Amino acid sequence: MHNPSSSKRTLGQAPGTIVYIGDKSDSTLFLEVFDYTPNSFVEKELDTIEEAFVYSETKPITWINVDGINHTEAIIKIGEHYKLHPLILEDIANTQQRPKIDDYDDYLFVVLKMLYFDKDEKLGIEHISLVLGKNYVVCFQEDEGDVFDPIRERLRTGKGRIRSMGADYLLYALMDAIVDNYFNLIEVMGDKIEELEDRLFTKTPENEIINEIQDLKREILKIRRAVFPLREVVNRLEKSEHPLIAEKTQFYLRDLYDHIVQISENIEISREMIWGLMDMYMSTISNKMNEVMKVLTIIASIFIPLTFLAGIYGMNFEYIPELKFKYGYFVLWGVMLFTFFGLLYYFKRKKWL
Repeated sequence: MHNPSSSKRTLGQAPGTIVYIGDKSDSTLFLEVFDYTPNSFVEKELDTIEEAFVYSETKPITWINVDGINHTEAIIKIGEHYKLHPLILEDIANTQQRPKIDDYDDYLFVVLKMLYFDKDEKLGIEHISLVLGKNYVVCFQEDEGDVFDPIRERLRTGKGRIRSMGADYLLYALMDAIVDNYFNLIEVMGDKIEELEDRLFTKTPENEIINEIQDLKREILKIRRAVFPLREVVNRLEKSEHPLIAEKTQFYLRDLYDHIVQISENIEISREMIWGLMDMYMSTISNKMNEVMKVLTIIASIFIPLTFLAGIYGMNFEYIPELKFKYGYFVLWGVMLFTFFGLLYYFKRKKWL
């Protein structure tokens, strides 16, 4: 979980001050570059960020991937080389920045979130920043491991249109890979909701179910905060008249926007279902309590007249008419048993039992 105190480190500092804000301060710096044309391809892991600058001067399209945004010195060097605005560098290192897009004369800057469930089925959110230039895309990630392996494979094998398109299409492909993973995330979320729903219907609700429902509610809210701003980002990108976005790429961005809308609708459905689980749990607990109260009320209703009879004949008065009756004790028992079974029959007939 993010430490709230980490955000306080920027208080009082000048705008554009690059300070890493996040919970992965121990991430190692990993650099890789993909340099390609329709007929050539170079893939290389780098030791220093300066090695990537050689490729940025070439005509082929270059994808520079930087894992470990806690290494702010690498971000500063990239910013100096590509002449990025200091506020952009600040947003790259700030994992609390919501998804957004900033357009400048020579480049575009996009922030979005990569969502995933870890091995313990806990929601993970990774801060992703993308810088699109004339013939390059620089991708900044918090840590190693991402959803871009299919893109790497398409670049290696030359399949698809990615190597024949410009850097704007590479930006689209990276964003599309992240958005496609949202579908998997929503599917897993749906399975969790269905599993909890089955447990509520088929079993007596355990106390820990309410905690699981609360965890699901927190997860869907985090997903919602990460996905909903992306609709505006993609919409602006698709309608942008920036010279870096080719007209044919805008068709793909339009399709990406449709996917975001679909995911947003699914998130709202999942959110409503989770709220429904909460109502269902409370109804189940209420019904269970009502059943207990019904049984206790029936028992009390049966024994109230019996207690009344026992109370009357338990009084210490000498002149009670039935005291001298030879069979009075047995008659009283008969009346009490008749009252007992008569009430049971009445409740049964009323379907209260």
